[in-house]
Formats: sequence, structure tokens, C-alpha cells
Amino acid sequence: MAHLQSIYRGLRLIGLVLFYYIFSIGITFYNKWLMTDFRYPLFMTLVHITIIFSLSAATRRILHSWTGKPRIILNWADYLQRVAPTALATALDIGLSNWSLLFITISLYTMTKTSAVLFILFFSLAFKLEEPNPLLIIVVLLISGGLFMFTFESTQFNLEGFVMVLLASFLGGIRWTLTQVLMQKAELGLQNPVDALYHIQPLMFIGLFPLFQYNEGLRLSTSDKLFRVTELSPFLHSVLALFSGGLLAFGLSFSEFLLVSYTSSLTLSIAGIFKEVSTLLLAAFLMGDKVSPLNWLGFAVCLCGISLHVGLKACKSKKRLYDTPKNELLPQSNHL
Repeated sequence: MAHLQSIYRGLRLIGLVLFYYIFSIGITFYNKWLMTDFRYPLFMTLVHITIIFSLSAATRRILHSWTGKPRIILNWADYLQRVAPTALATALDIGLSNWSLLFITISLYTMTKTSAVLFILFFSLAFKLEEPNPLLIIVVLLISGGLFMFTFESTQFNLEGFVMVLLASFLGGIRWTLTQVLMQKAELGLQNPVDALYHIQPLMFIGLFPLFQYNEGLRLSTSDKLFRVTELSPFLHSVLALFSGGLLAFGLSFSEFLLVSYTSSLTLSIAGIFKEVSTLLLAAFLMGDKVSPLNWLGFAVCLCGISLHVGLKACKSKKRLYDTPKNELLPQSNHL
């Protein structure tokens, strides 16, 4: 029984991670491609937020009709106290990340974004979501140092974009720590990713809109991409591109929340490191970036850190499995 339970958990984790990789890698390249012609990243983010909210609301209605169970709706006190900080950190993290792609390459973006691991570790320890462990610090240092070496000589530096994505990484640490707290508190009832997305998106829109209005509102209103369009074809192209990106954003948000719901924010970040390495390899292949021996050494160091983390997680899971009474060894529900 214990052996089957361990296999089930392993396969579920692999499936969740692969699901996350598909949407995360896809939207990174898609956003970079889109912003070569449509240079309004904050408006793009607002459109994505609107699409995610609409799809979440529709999915909640379908689940309600299917299961017959009413969906959770938080009261205003819990909504503003518990959800608002998570929503604001999420909006600024995503908005600044997309904005930075106007100024920096995917390689520099990827390298800097990995610093979120350090921030997540810090906030996870501060919120007592992770137990202090010297080996865990070694894992983070190996992965961050390895990924830095992997991208060191292949990036083009831009201070403005670098500061944006570094600030986004800091906010990402806060974001995923608060998200884990939000989704894993049973009394709130937001374990289902769809319910969490439904509650977070409106506050994300409100938090990001003033920044959009200040930086892009006037330019967009006088642009021929949308509001002053003179031909139908470019308008339809922009709408279709934004909608397609919104579908990718919904898939990414759903897969991220699902992974955090079943594991932890630190596990999401560690899994994201290997995804970032895959992104860098694809960028080198598709965009012709040169990879030096130092870069490959960094890749090897990064893989060592990932392997150590996997080993630690496996040992911890095995110990918890043997310490758990047999009547509690049941698969987690799918939170539907």
C-alpha cells in the first residue's frame, strides 16, 4: 500500500510539473513575440486578467452544475484581508515581468527571475512553511549559482529591465508564499485553483490599472493598434493575439495554482528552475544564442542542485509515509 501510494504521488507530481512547463514556456516566447509589435505589456496583462477571470467564472458555473455543490464565495472581511495582499503582489509580479521583456532578452529575464527562489525560501522560512535545513540552502545556492553561470556570457544587460525583473522576483517570493498560505488554509475553502483565480483576478485588475493608466493609457488611446485603427485586419490580428495569450495565461495560472495547492511554493520554484533551463536551451536553439563552456558548467551545477532537492523531497516524503497511520494513507481529493 505504501509503495503504491508513493508511485501515485510521484506520477501526480510529474504530471503537474509537465502541465506547468507547457504553458509557462509557451507564454514566455509568445509574450516576447507579441511585444515586438504590440508594445503595451501592462494592457496585455490586464486583458489576460480579464480572460482568466471570465474563464474561471465559467468553469465555476460548470462545476456547480456538474457536482451540485455551491462554489465558495468569501465574505468581504476575508476577501480584503486575506486575498488583497496576494492579488496585489501577483499583479505587480506579472506586470513588471511582462514589462521588462520590452528591454531585456529572454536569457537575462530568465537568469534574473531565478532569484525568486531565494526570496521564496526567505518568506517560506519567515512564514514557517518550510523547516530550516542547511541542505535546502545548498540546493538554492547550487541552482541559482549554476543558472547564473549558464547565462553569464550570453546576456545583454539593460539596467531598467534588470531592475524591473528583479523587483518582480522579490514580489514573486511574496506572491507564492502568500498563495500557499491562502490555498492551504482549509477554512477559506480556496483549495481549488479555479476558486482561487476567481477571487484574485478582480483585485489584480484594480491594483494594476493605475500603473497602466499612467504609463500606457495615453499612448494606447492614440495608437493605431486598437482604438485608432484604420484597417480591420491589424485590429483583428491584435485582438486574436491578445485572446490567444489570455488562454495561455489561464492555463499557466491554473497549472501554477494546482501545483502550489498539492505541493508548496518552494517546490513550484524549484520545478520552475528546470523549466528556465529548458527555456534557455530553446532560446539558444531558436534564436541562435551561443553557449560557452562556462554556460554548460553552470547547467551541470544547476542539475546537481535540482537532483539534490529531488532526493531531499523523496526522503522526506518516504519518512512521512512511514510515520502516517494506514487509515490516513488515502489520495488527496481533487478539490472539486
